[in-house]
Amino acid sequence: MYRNRRNQIAAVLSIVTLAPLAAHGEDVFTLHSAIDDTKQYFTAPLRWDREDWAYFGVTAAALVVAHQYDSRVRDHFADPSRSDQSTKDPNSLRDAAPLVAIIGATWVYAEFIDDKDGYRETWSLLEAGVFSTATSEVLKVAAGRERPNVTDSPNRWRQGGDSFPSVHTTAAFAIGTVFAESGNDEFRWLRRVIGYGIAGGTAYVRLRENQHWLSDTVAGAAVGIATARFVLNRRSEASASAAGGMLQFQPTKDGWMMSYVVDLK
Repeated sequence: MYRNRRNQIAAVLSIVTLAPLAAHGEDVFTLHSAIDDTKQYFTAPLRWDREDWAYFGVTAAALVVAHQYDSRVRDHFADPSRSDQSTKDPNSLRDAAPLVAIIGATWVYAEFIDDKDGYRETWSLLEAGVFSTATSEVLKVAAGRERPNVTDSPNRWRQGGDSFPSVHTTAAFAIGTVFAESGNDEFRWLRRVIGYGIAGGTAYVRLRENQHWLSDTVAGAAVGIATARFVLNRRSEASASAAGGMLQFQPTKDGWMMSYVVDLK
């Protein structure tokens, strides 16, 4: 059931974006660039530097801490009066709706003003969502963790479950971060409120509805942010290569740092 709903979400995202973007051809994306991005994304760990491994270490530590509170958070949100603690997730599509709305609204606005940067941003949002979701699906199969609405034990791994990590949270942080850090600085605060607000809100409702453990959402947020960082840098590389420079986004303790590197050779 969960897998069918995730397929429905992916289909909606594709219909919303791929058809209209295809009309703009190479001005937005090409099959070659999409394949290259996919290859670079899934082989990225082979090229991680010290900063990337530090991010991985911090994420692992955060997961260990979050795991200690999994049961406590579940007990807070689980309704003991319910007799149908089953595998049903009736709000899966509803919780994904804000992500579809962000992508759709970005494309509609770009179409309205005929803005190529808007089309590229729409493609980046979709790419972030697809990459992050694919990564989460692979991790789900490997982890096999049962959901908190199925068991009260947070240590039921390799049981054929699909709890770790939360796909909704992963996609929300990937899409939300790309949206928050795109565009011009004039409306940056508004973009961040919307992007990070939807991401955090999605993680919260997945916990509130007892669909995921706390550590599932922490893992999802980490995968989503890492994916967004990759997509933002790839888009910046493509747009700045003609000028002999490269725009990069790096996470800091206070937010994000933007840097522009110029090749003087």
